[in-house]
Amino acid sequence: MEEYRKRIESLRKERNAVILAHNYQPPEIQDLADSTGDSLELSRRAVDTEAEVIVFCGVGFMAETAAILNPDKIVVLPRPEAGCPMADMIAASDVIRIRREHPGIPVVTYVNSSATVKAESTVCCTSANSVRVVESFEDRDAVYMAPDRNLARYTARHTSKTVHFWNGYCPVHEGLSSEDVQACRRKHPEALFLAHPECRPEVLDLADVVQSTSGMLRFVRESSASSFIVGTESGILHPLRSQSPEKKFIPASPRMICPDMKRIGLEDVCKSLENLEPRVTVPEEVRLRALKAVERMIALK
Repeated sequence: MEEYRKRIESLRKERNAVILAHNYQPPEIQDLADSTGDSLELSRRAVDTEAEVIVFCGVGFMAETAAILNPDKIVVLPRPEAGCPMADMIAASDVIRIRREHPGIPVVTYVNSSATVKAESTVCCTSANSVRVVESFEDRDAVYMAPDRNLARYTARHTSKTVHFWNGYCPVHEGLSSEDVQACRRKHPEALFLAHPECRPEVLDLADVVQSTSGMLRFVRESSASSFIVGTESGILHPLRSQSPEKKFIPASPRMICPDMKRIGLEDVCKSLENLEPRVTVPEEVRLRALKAVERMIALK
């Protein structure tokens, strides 16, 4: 493992590369990354980087977003089979049909979607800024959100607009039940429960705090509480424990593991830097249309 780390450090300089890692990645991947974060943070950092190569340690739609934003850079995804089941639940043809059935209504698409789906959308959003994006349509009374029904329901709670939505979901967050949370709370009554907006509405009803992964990190850092039940993918436990080692973090369920987020290892990162493969590219026609939706999201402060 140490040999891989040394080789990665050498290649990173040689290739003028930046390594971006999502908060759900394995600890060893997060530790070697130049930047870690959630989808919104990493999207913005992909724009800001002056590196010639972006190694994206995450899943396919994230690397596609980096390629959309950086057509002049080489973007590699160390394990191309790392996908997102939620993203696979909707296709561009579905968005075209949504627009036909709901004329004039903005389509707000979660970044957990393919480039072709983004290209048919009005604007993208993340779990961190979905409410802000929806509220930005001041002259519209309704929006359509895709593909995550749970994020849409959460957003609807915080806006007066009518929120229509696609019936997709994240299998990891959908799998967390209110019974899981209640059982965990009985064992740890002193702990605050942090939930991700991708969780079911009945789970969010039990939450002390609902936040994106970066929001969770920020909340814990600023909180006087010492114990937390964490309702999102298990990878977030590593940065939480690293930044707040004096605090206690309990997974809301042992099942909250995304196999796609755990595919990339140090050997994969090393090979991708050596070969600059597997590359992620987006056809220019699709990229330009998707870029508009992504840029509208990033422009919202």
